[in-house]
Amino acid sequence: MDYLIDRAKSEEEVNMLSPLTWAYVGDCIFELYIRTNLVNKSKLKPHKLHIETIKYVKAKAQADFLKAIEDKLTERELDIVRRARNTQNHHLPKNADPADYMYATAFEGLVGFLYLTKQDERLKEIFEMVEI
Repeated sequence: MDYLIDRAKSEEEVNMLSPLTWAYVGDCIFELYIRTNLVNKSKLKPHKLHIETIKYVKAKAQADFLKAIEDKLTERELDIVRRARNTQNHHLPKNADPADYMYATAFEGLVGFLYLTKQDERLKEIFEMVEI
């Protein structure tokens, strides 16, 4: 994906960013992954694609994804997850359980960190663990 976006920051610089910044990027990357997979694996029309996408990108689903793969994460990845999960977030959506939202933020944080640090092979492995 380097041909699309210049991810110029070093791992040390990315590590200094707020975990909510990782989650901000991770949210987008995960949704793009889900949308692309649905387009590749189905013949759904755009509205149905949107309905299917929502099933995977909502807080409860992302929290469940993280819980399902947690035992397959490295110590470093678990640290990233802990940092993202425990970061103070003053925005809690009214339609999500706070615990699910924290775990979803942690999942998105992991995805964003791996993406920003150019760990594309590991990101691919994580995505393959999340079955859609």
